[in-house]
Amino acid sequence: MSLDYILTLVTFSNIFSILALSLNIITGYAGQVSLGHAAFFGIGAYTSAILAVKFGVGYWWTLLASVLISGVVGLFLGLPSLRVKHDFLVLATIGTNFVVVALFKYIDFFGGPYGIVGIPMARIFGIDLSTTGFAVYTSIWLVISTVLNLYINKVYLRYGFEAVKENEEAAESIGVSVSLFKIYAFTISGALAGLAGNLWAYQMGMVFPDDFSFSISISILTMLVLGGMGTTSGPILGAYTLTFLPEALRFIQDYRMLLYGLIIVLVMMYQPSGLLGKNGILRKAFKR
Repeated sequence: MSLDYILTLVTFSNIFSILALSLNIITGYAGQVSLGHAAFFGIGAYTSAILAVKFGVGYWWTLLASVLISGVVGLFLGLPSLRVKHDFLVLATIGTNFVVVALFKYIDFFGGPYGIVGIPMARIFGIDLSTTGFAVYTSIWLVISTVLNLYINKVYLRYGFEAVKENEEAAESIGVSVSLFKIYAFTISGALAGLAGNLWAYQMGMVFPDDFSFSISISILTMLVLGGMGTTSGPILGAYTLTFLPEALRFIQDYRMLLYGLIIVLVMMYQPSGLLGKNGILRKAFKR
């Protein structure tokens, strides 16, 4: 494999690591299962694409808009979680993913099934980022996203999320605002996913509705489950593994979703906390 190809895989791994870390806030920390996370990802990507291609907006403004709009949408999509729980929340998030993709596909403003093409190369401080430059740039954002997850794990948000995750009724009884912490989780997670969407749009140079389908939500969840929900390093390990693994096993490329489903089943059966979770095999190996 050429250096440029490896760097491209690193870029994609960084983007999916940010996505897995963003889902970790909702599912790993706050215990709210979401199977529609690709919706936030797509909103961030399409926001950047529309602003850059149709309105000629500069890169930094598209980045800011992607993060803010995805965060606001996350806030509003977090409101249903106040009324539905468990299986019903899963169905609500799945429905959200399908609705967002349908809007992208059937409304002309979003380019319809042909998407939006011609997104210019990201220009940072007057420099057009090459393959190497963009790999480094996405790595910087991955570090920032990791630090954000670590920060959440150190401040009062952690205790609120843990209370909501363990028992919502008990949390309410001791004065924890379950509604507020759920909204916090969806808003922060949506903003991070919007960041990943911005990076994806500028890496690809184009966006299409199917880039953010339900299967992508399953892929993100698989990365999180494999690495370990509720950990910081787990989502990154899962994202890198499931980005590089299909390249090493090209002969099963057409069965990628089958592989992801099998991974979820096996991890839930034999490593329910993930490879780097509390009882994960890699975590135990590192301790030894």
